[in-house]
Amino acid sequence: MFDSLPILSLLIFTPLAGALIVSLIPKQNTGLMRGVTLGVTLLVFVISLPLFFNFDNARIAFQFEEQLEWIPAMRATYHVGVDGISLLMVMLTTFLSPLVILSSWNEIKTGVKGYLASMLMLESGMVGVFVALDLLLFYVFWEVMLIPMYFIIGVWGFFIYTMIGSLLMLVAILFIYFYYGKVTGTLTFDFVQIRELLFPEHYQFWLFLAFGLSFAIKVPMFPFHTWLPDAHVEAPTAGSVILAGVLLKMGTYGFLRFCLPLFPNATLLFTPLISVLAIIGIIYGAWVAMVQPDIKKLVAYSSVSHLGFVMLGIFTLTPQGLQGGLIQMVNHGLSTGALFLIVGMIYERRHTREISDFGGLARQLPIFTTFFMIATLASIGLPGLNGFIGEFLVLLGAFATNKIYAALAATGVIFAAVYMLWMFQRVMFGALDKEENKQLVDLSKREIAVLVPVTVMMLLIGVWAQPFLAKMETSVDALIRTVNYRAAKVNDAPGLAPLDFAIDKEAPAALAQE
Repeated sequence: MFDSLPILSLLIFTPLAGALIVSLIPKQNTGLMRGVTLGVTLLVFVISLPLFFNFDNARIAFQFEEQLEWIPAMRATYHVGVDGISLLMVMLTTFLSPLVILSSWNEIKTGVKGYLASMLMLESGMVGVFVALDLLLFYVFWEVMLIPMYFIIGVWGFFIYTMIGSLLMLVAILFIYFYYGKVTGTLTFDFVQIRELLFPEHYQFWLFLAFGLSFAIKVPMFPFHTWLPDAHVEAPTAGSVILAGVLLKMGTYGFLRFCLPLFPNATLLFTPLISVLAIIGIIYGAWVAMVQPDIKKLVAYSSVSHLGFVMLGIFTLTPQGLQGGLIQMVNHGLSTGALFLIVGMIYERRHTREISDFGGLARQLPIFTTFFMIATLASIGLPGLNGFIGEFLVLLGAFATNKIYAALAATGVIFAAVYMLWMFQRVMFGALDKEENKQLVDLSKREIAVLVPVTVMMLLIGVWAQPFLAKMETSVDALIRTVNYRAAKVNDAPGLAPLDFAIDKEAPAALAQE
């Protein structure tokens, strides 16, 4: 029943309608604007629930598909759909958005209308990126997202870095568009059709670089990470939560959605390089986080380390590694999002993020301390919390392909425990000897309401990850088989070969016979 409803379009355009409503409300009525924005994001989350509960885990093809003519002259279509790779990313986006609005209820004092409208536009763009199945449509959502994010964060480095990478991706998309037309006689941007084409190896190399650079900047992978700490420091709490929770995952998602199935030979060629860069990111991010005096910068550099695990998992090209990378994308969004929420709450009270300005807060803020401790332990991958399952699966996949990679990556788990627990100990324990800290009040009901859902999800995934892993299992297994099978079949004679995991049953069978 739900498969025939335009759920994905509702998820994309409901926030845009909300942004329009907010823009029409008189600017002095900030309470109404906040209420409308929160109501719209809650509605979007409710609309997204049928995606999760009615998703058929056994189906390989895209589900909840919608396809309409968009620009007939260019044969560009409005084509959207979800599979096991994109489903959890959509759910993460709709889950975090209302919490972000609620968390910033009192933080934003000026430009409230622009901020709330930007947040709603951003939600539309984020969902659009994860569900777009037309390359031009994907690029439009990818770029549209930059505009509200720039107004929220206001950091030129983020904007310029992403624009440069995006332009290279646009050139690659246009090349694919015309090359497909040359080979088949039909011009299209449709991903489902384009993925049937086996690109010659020398083309795959450059196309992978063009797409991969754009995605690597967004992740951000080492050495393209330099914009991230500044962006987090300048961003309000809501901006940091959305940036860490969702936007960074668009880079890792891009590798999974486009680079692996479209350019399988280039994927195998670049796997050692990306794996090494991922491991450098894991260790480097942890080391730099360890010496940060600012809590927010420490959490920002921890993202570089954690997303290194995601990239390593993806490029193990094993079921365990890819599933670990995907679930770690969700885990990072939850645990790091929670940490940024917590940092924002203490900043509202003390107007400082310097670790040295705190100490002994556990005595003064017991409820705050409890949530902070759970988020910290989840971030370091304590068994029983969500971070453990993702890191364990990534390391399992890495161990199956390269034991040295696995050993080096495992040091990141140790370093994470060092910098996170050391930071927690300095902030929460010790002497309560500063007068400002003695005046602090514990979390309000609104703040508790923000942190409880995230904490529940961290605990749920930690003790019962199977429902989430089951959603992605079929798509992940089929993607790996497809990459290996297509890479073996590619040669310099271009042509169509319907071998992709969503439409072909021969490739897995052929592999099984081998």
